[in-house]
Amino acid sequence: MPDSKTVLPDYFVDDGSDIFAGTHLLVDVWDARNLTNPEAIEKSLVRAAEDARATVLNGHFHSFGSGLGVSGVLLLAESHISIHTWPERRFASIDVFMCGKCNPYDTLPEIKKIFSNNLTISASKRGLNPAFSEGK
Repeated sequence: MPDSKTVLPDYFVDDGSDIFAGTHLLVDVWDARNLTNPEAIEKSLVRAAEDARATVLNGHFHSFGSGLGVSGVLLLAESHISIHTWPERRFASIDVFMCGKCNPYDTLPEIKKIFSNNLTISASKRGLNPAFSEGK
């Protein structure tokens, strides 16, 4: 346990208007391809994480059977990327949550390249506490 004089690194984000834990993207991928191979999905999401300057700690990807969907997660030092696929619907749901200096939007070119250009994206600033931003 650090003593009271130890300054710990702060991985909250200060974007000039708010201070918050990180940005969480919810990405719906429509007309998607490459949805059944857990190894290929993992490689693609690792590239996406690296594009965002994230540190991949571990990954676990599970196939539900030949030609069926995949669920998986990359644990990042800066949070996570997760995916769930429905090949029968040509759909994937991807969560990208990153803190610190990482930019989750930098994952999108790889996601588009491997899965589809047809994305619906919603974004949230997680851990946004007005009390953190009041002193700005």
